[in-house]
Amino acid sequence: MSDTPGGPGSSGQGPDDNNPFKGTPFEQIFAQMGGLGGAGGGMPDLGALMAQMQSFFAPHDGPVNWETVTDLARRTAAQEPDPTVSAAQSSAVADAVRLADHWLDTTTEFPSGVATTAAWSRAEWIVETIDVWKVLVEPIAGSATTALGQAMPEEMRQLAGPLIAMLGKASGAMVANQVGSGLGALAGDVLSASDIGLPLGPTGKAALLPTNVAAFAAELPDVTPDDVLLYLALREAAHQRLFAGVPWLRDHLISAVSEYGAGMDFDTSGMEAKLRDIDVSNPSAIQDAMAGGLFDPEPSAAQKAALEKLEVTLALVEGWVDEVVSQATAERMPAAAKIQETVRRRRAAGGPAEQTFATLVGLELRPRRLRDASVLWGSLRTRQGAEARDGVWMSPHLLPTAADLDDPLGFREDSVAPGELSEDEFDAGLRDLLDGP
Repeated sequence: MSDTPGGPGSSGQGPDDNNPFKGTPFEQIFAQMGGLGGAGGGMPDLGALMAQMQSFFAPHDGPVNWETVTDLARRTAAQEPDPTVSAAQSSAVADAVRLADHWLDTTTEFPSGVATTAAWSRAEWIVETIDVWKVLVEPIAGSATTALGQAMPEEMRQLAGPLIAMLGKASGAMVANQVGSGLGALAGDVLSASDIGLPLGPTGKAALLPTNVAAFAAELPDVTPDDVLLYLALREAAHQRLFAGVPWLRDHLISAVSEYGAGMDFDTSGMEAKLRDIDVSNPSAIQDAMAGGLFDPEPSAAQKAALEKLEVTLALVEGWVDEVVSQATAERMPAAAKIQETVRRRRAAGGPAEQTFATLVGLELRPRRLRDASVLWGSLRTRQGAEARDGVWMSPHLLPTAADLDDPLGFREDSVAPGELSEDEFDAGLRDLLDGP
């Protein structure tokens, strides 16, 4: 998904002195809601505008109307077939997760984190994950709403009169449009509750989307659908083990994303120019601008550092999952390597995780980091065992850094396995690590 708004900036509108909002963010807000009357883009029909924007302006808490987001996401997802999950599909998912959990018992020190299983339709994925999306998106939505208000010239604020009070909700509606469309598109690609690396679903619920899994399996004609389902169940169950076995990790990831968004800076002059350049007579140009990331965030130096830290943590999660799943399938599933490579290519080509973070949260992930993290975990296990590998998750202070991912084979190269230390030596070393300099 491109980060560059679509449209060359050529307007094609004729001059119209009767529209006091022409060339301002308000003009584009009204246009996007269908409020500008006629091909000439004249004065908005305020009566029609109010009727068409009723859902956006319904009372709601926060900068985004999440009922509108959910409805738009479901309508977007419904543009492709989204059949109700059958009893047979639910049973197949439950059986696959149960077997996956059994295999993982031999490859990691963490116990099962699966309390229940589920097979979701695309619409169900949206409903089941929307609460976490609220936490992730609202901080950046609030920043974007503030920035859009600042992009409006002062003289237009005076002309707008009573309508200026609606600016916050109108700009929030633009965010709702982008988020709803983005989640609806993502619902057509995502394979499981944890597919993008974040704990989006309810705690302890391992869920897969059979319709999307079947589409993914079709890309692997030489692999049986049962093997594909089991492999993806292994990945989902591994995510659940890690999030359950590392109590601080869930909140650490969610808060890191939301804090990154809350501090985002926006180029308000650039935003105003882009809003002005959208051809309101061309609906696809508006859609392209929204899909491409209208608000163009500009990370500060502090946020660039926060991005690196978040990127490393996400890579470590995905790398650990790759590592334990590879161990679980090494002698049981000959097709596992082929499926793993397809999953990696999907990431490298801009899969669901990359699209989600780039478009909805403003983060750019580098798939190469995921491969480096997998190598790091595998190397540590080979030298010191699974207990040492999993023990690194004891505290965020123990996690590998970006520099460690640059040299994954060298991580803790000179250290010894915990079993080779006395209890006092281990406790002293752990205190030093946790206390810091």
